[in-house]
Amino acid sequence: MKKITVILAFAVLSLSCSVGGFTLNVGATPTPSLTSTNTRTPIPTATPATPTLTFTSTPTLVGLKSPTPSQESTPTTVISVTPLALITPNTATPTLQMEGFIAALISVHEFYKGRTCDPASVKFTAQVSDRDRTAYVLLFVRFRSLTSGKTSEWTSIPMHTIGAGTWIHDLYSDEIKNDAFYTTAWVDYQFVATTGDAKEIGRTAIFKEKLTMLPCTTTPTPATITP
Repeated sequence: MKKITVILAFAVLSLSCSVGGFTLNVGATPTPSLTSTNTRTPIPTATPATPTLTFTSTPTLVGLKSPTPSQESTPTTVISVTPLALITPNTATPTLQMEGFIAALISVHEFYKGRTCDPASVKFTAQVSDRDRTAYVLLFVRFRSLTSGKTSEWTSIPMHTIGAGTWIHDLYSDEIKNDAFYTTAWVDYQFVATTGDAKEIGRTAIFKEKLTMLPCTTTPTPATITP
């Protein structure tokens, strides 16, 4: 035990001598301490991305009018009034039937009885719609009294064609039946078209009060007296 104690005392004395002889060199460059080459990479901090808000403008309607709210109407008391009698206006004469015909014309609206006074005849012109099938066109005429409305029997007169579906006839008063019994009268007329086998393919309505026959009154020429 004493031996161990001596050895420890000797060791302490040796250490003290060593420390006392140690001199601190201020000007010496300190030896850099070793640093670890493994640099710790910091974990990136996640930055939340803020979304950019996109605003779409609402288009303005052009040309549309906002509905105007209708105001509630106040009921109005209706007074019953007896209407006055209506006057019927003059209406135009309806178009006459022209089945199978395009046109029907007369040259004058007045002519004279007989063949002395001018105009003594009336030119009738009729144009058919089916000129290829039309073989005949007949002119029907009759007298009608201006006062009583009495009529004569119909007279059928064949017309002749001048081409292009057009048919004509120059009518004199003495061609109409019962001419002797009428001096002044209406002349009613009508046109009828037929095929070669007498099949009717066109007929107009009866034209009334369109043509008048007038009396032909001659003025006597005074006699020349030779002295």
